[in-house]
Amino acid sequence: MTQVLVAYGSRYGTTREVAESVAATLQERGVSAEAKPAREVRSLDGYDGVVLGTPLYLGMVHRDVRALLERNREALAERTLAVFALGPIKAEDGLDASREQLFTALAKTPAPTPVATGVFVGAYDPARLGLRDRLLAALPASPLHGEPAHDERDWEAIRRWAIELSDRLH
Repeated sequence: MTQVLVAYGSRYGTTREVAESVAATLQERGVSAEAKPAREVRSLDGYDGVVLGTPLYLGMVHRDVRALLERNREALAERTLAVFALGPIKAEDGLDASREQLFTALAKTPAPTPVATGVFVGAYDPARLGLRDRLLAALPASPLHGEPAHDERDWEAIRRWAIELSDRLH
């Protein structure tokens, strides 16, 4: 059975929840998958494939995911890689800009070309923000200024992506 690691970086839990959903869908489809924080991954031994999940902040991949890519560059070259990202926090913002940000960010890393990429709308809850992010969101120029909490993740789109990915991992 194919063994897949779904490694993620997450500041406030949104990307973690998506990673867990992707891992669960892969398992339903006959792929042995586990979700794990990227900062805890030291080795890719025992895994045939890796799915990386990251939020996009200012067009950058989460630092824990970047560090995993650096630590495991040689091992990743020998495995199937897929990447998903949570980009905009509102569906009305569209996914095209976030998709471009993801491709640009990945081009700056030692990652091999992924067999699949997915970009999804995320969620936002100002009550969960850390001090630095609260201060940034409070700035009138911030796109988050005055933004209420909301969750526009499209769980069906995430599930469809994971199902398509499972076919590539068998």
